[in-house]
Amino acid sequence: MTNDHAYVGTYTDEAGEGIYHCRVDESTGELSEPQLAAPTQNPSFLATHPHLDVLYAVNETDDGSVTAFAIADDGGLEPLDERSIGPAGPCHCSVDSTGQYLLVAHYSGGAVSVLALADDGRIGAPTVVEHEGSSVHPDRQTAPHPHSIVPGPNDEFVYVADLGTDEVVVYALNREEDALERRDVVSIHDGAGPRHVTFDAERERAYLINELDSTLSVFDWSADSGGLSHVDTVETLEGPIETENYPAAICLHPSTDYVYGSNRGHDSVAVLDCSGRDLELVETVSTGGEWPRSMTLSSGGKYLIVANEHSETIVPFAVGDDGGLEELEGRVSVPHPVCVEIPGRP
Repeated sequence: MTNDHAYVGTYTDEAGEGIYHCRVDESTGELSEPQLAAPTQNPSFLATHPHLDVLYAVNETDDGSVTAFAIADDGGLEPLDERSIGPAGPCHCSVDSTGQYLLVAHYSGGAVSVLALADDGRIGAPTVVEHEGSSVHPDRQTAPHPHSIVPGPNDEFVYVADLGTDEVVVYALNREEDALERRDVVSIHDGAGPRHVTFDAERERAYLINELDSTLSVFDWSADSGGLSHVDTVETLEGPIETENYPAAICLHPSTDYVYGSNRGHDSVAVLDCSGRDLELVETVSTGGEWPRSMTLSSGGKYLIVANEHSETIVPFAVGDDGGLEELEGRVSVPHPVCVEIPGRP
């Protein structure tokens, strides 16, 4: 029996205590009972180092801090380092494939930051870049709100989905100065609310999920310039629904034929065929809970693990050859789960 380590970030304002740990049985998709791995405040997004056994968490607080943990052989976490950055509300982080930088998006602080990492994974001083602008939504887009920050496939460029300005900002990663240099701004349609972006390096494509109008967009990606050229945008729902809906997470299957987006409100996962140039919504599948804030694929791509924030459940799904999802038995409970991270996942 082989297992993936799965780490769950939570909001700790109520019952949550920090980061939880469970295992995913790669032969069955069954989840072990989660255990508290590390107490820490509001670890709302997690990322793992590509070469070291180190897990990073943003602490979504007013002082904008981040924490590093050493991962033990049994999956436990030991405190390694922590640093206060400055801008409030860090909500997303990632590590470039070289393991040199931790990248952080600050939603309420309207900024992004880059932090150099030491050889042992400890966190260096931040370089902060403020965002500016707004868009059309009267409540959600009166100021910039960077919601995610990810390196492109070649690590030369960094992409920030800014929900508040309806833009994806493209930065060059200056490794000599440990800084981000703005290179391009890609305008997304008004009121989209871009949230998370992911890349298909082989096909040179990028996929963006939009929170405010329940859409998912695909772009051609240029490895040379870092630019994004819009190809197609489709809805993440099958026809109109009565409830409000706010998409959140996006996952690209390692076969690169299917992309998944979570629908909060409709409480479903949208399954989209991305094997052709355009996108096609195949189906929506109930998440078996409420408010699917986060999801991730197991390292082999056989299972999709969904975190339902409001119903406080983690639910595993088997992924079929046709990209379809089938809910498995063995859901587990975690207080207010908002992120699921599996080291080595696709």
